Amino acid sequence: MPTAIVTGSDSGIGKATAVALARRGFDVGVTWHSDQAGAEGTAAEIREEGRRAEVFQADLSDPAAARKLLDELIGALGGELDVLVNNAGTGASTPFLEVTLEEWRGVLDLDLTAPFVLAQEAARRMVARGAGGRIINVTSVHEHVPLAGSSAYCAAKGGLGLLTKVMALELAEHGITVNAVAPGEIATPMTGAHEQNPARLERPSIPLGRPGDAHEIAAAIAFLASAEASYVTGESFVIDGGLLLMAAVRNQ
Repeated sequence: MPTAIVTGSDSGIGKATAVALARRGFDVGVTWHSDQAGAEGTAAEIREEGRRAEVFQADLSDPAAARKLLDELIGALGGELDVLVNNAGTGASTPFLEVTLEEWRGVLDLDLTAPFVLAQEAARRMVARGAGGRIINVTSVHEHVPLAGSSAYCAAKGGLGLLTKVMALELAEHGITVNAVAPGEIATPMTGAHEQNPARLERPSIPLGRPGDAHEIAAAIAFLASAEASYVTGESFVIDGGLLLMAAVRNQ
């Protein structure tokens, strides 16, 4: 059976992705940092789809813990890995002049270094196995455009976007595709709107007039993890309800 690991899958986009992959026939490794109940809830939904779920806790900002997590999850899933989804992340809203070095490092450790460590370890295993694979990095619309007060977050997501392209270039010969999904505003715990119906939230600054749903992002990730996406690599799929188009509107 195909296997996948989705980091930060205790809620939001990670949870929706883990369940979407289970519906496509994947056994799934679920990771969490502080919300064990959420992770167990994700695992329960995966098992309801008839798939296997393994749940592990780790602080992914620690490279050693990230490597250990990957080893343990791959072992629990049977020793093979087909898909890695780097979803876990954090953000900060601090003016550039006030960002401390500690805050800067904390955001980059989780949003950029952890995906690098996990992807490198996963890719090494995929190459050794010789059966290809999929690596999908969840970035942000702010991989592409800046956001005031989020210097560390934008630097990390922009860096992850370019890392995605380098990985895609180098790993293509091994049959491993690497892509990014760059969400705009999504109704998740990170944005504080996860308990509300996105369709009922008005967002005049977004052409579609609302934030996105985590399941809409999960559907794109599940596609990139599938055989149908075997010729797609090195891309960043922006899913933002048309948010980036607003620059054109404002310049008219």
